[in-house]
Amino acid sequence: MAVTEHDTRHLLRAIELAERARGQTSPNPMVGAVVVKGGRVIGEGITQPPGQAHAERAALDDCSEDPAGATMYVSLEPCCHQGLTPPCTEAILEAAISRVVIASDDPTKKASGRGPGILRDEGIDVVWVDGEVAEAARLLNQPFRKHARTGRPLVIFKSAMTLDGKVATVTGDSQWISGEVSRARAHRWRAESDAVAVGIGTALFDDPRLTARIEGVARQPRRVVFDSEARLPVSSQLVRGVAEVPVTVVCSRAATRTSVQALEAAGVDVIVATGQNERARVEHALDALGARDVQSLLLEGGPHLAGAFLEAGEIDEARIFIAPLMTGGRGARTAVEGIGIEKIGAAPRALHVDVDRLEDDVLMIARFREW
Repeated sequence: MAVTEHDTRHLLRAIELAERARGQTSPNPMVGAVVVKGGRVIGEGITQPPGQAHAERAALDDCSEDPAGATMYVSLEPCCHQGLTPPCTEAILEAAISRVVIASDDPTKKASGRGPGILRDEGIDVVWVDGEVAEAARLLNQPFRKHARTGRPLVIFKSAMTLDGKVATVTGDSQWISGEVSRARAHRWRAESDAVAVGIGTALFDDPRLTARIEGVARQPRRVVFDSEARLPVSSQLVRGVAEVPVTVVCSRAATRTSVQALEAAGVDVIVATGQNERARVEHALDALGARDVQSLLLEGGPHLAGAFLEAGEIDEARIFIAPLMTGGRGARTAVEGIGIEKIGAAPRALHVDVDRLEDDVLMIARFREW
């Protein structure tokens, strides 16, 4: 059966439901499901935090009448493996659903079309959609999709700069370039991320907590400091708060054993990143963070670390606040340093750009990859 206008409308609703779970489901994807019978919606569901019901089971539990013969719309293909919860395919078969319409694939090895294949073998009409609806469903779960394909987290670079491209004055002062509304948005991004990363320069200069300080935070992100010599003080706010929120320090072999042991004794998770250059060490660190189920990493700088990520080709998206200020200064730092690109034609160019106005600030979001 071809995809109808009604199918599209119900799938968009499933995607809308999934969006409500942002920041609450990792390492599971955000999924929404809608059950329709006789042209009426009889049940809706959203994937709950890990260990709780997936969207399909939640939607079936929500049904106001027997779902036998109904159509289920899901933003991601139903799972068929036993994890912390039973397979969703079993629930769909037990409910005698007759048709399942799916907006996007699950690229993990344990999925990749297996669930829909089982449903089809059992006589259920399985329909995949494409086009804008499928793209919207894929974009919803970019961290999950990149992690499934590469084992690394999706990296979102966030920065705030002046009109003349500076992220601090010549003295290093940067509080605050962006406005209050912009800073609240950045805290929301922290709450939606698995981890937040800064370089040791930022950690030493600002002594930040790197927590999401807004209402309604489901969980705080892991704090990550790229610190080649393991210089992060055990007296820092980050280390003092390690019992409440995990801290990971990424160092190199240049770090002394004494420094590493002091951090580990304080409860810090230490990754010794190997490689002949910063690019290789960034890649190693991302592999190690991915192995810790970090699927999304909000990179908050500083400029040196951002340059290393750019040179490693590991910035998937940039979110830049531009404030109506000008500071000047040859020695004032810009958002991204490092070796730099020699030719404009070799520079990464965004696949998609969104621009928003937040009071006096302008927010530009540039997506460089789709996974």
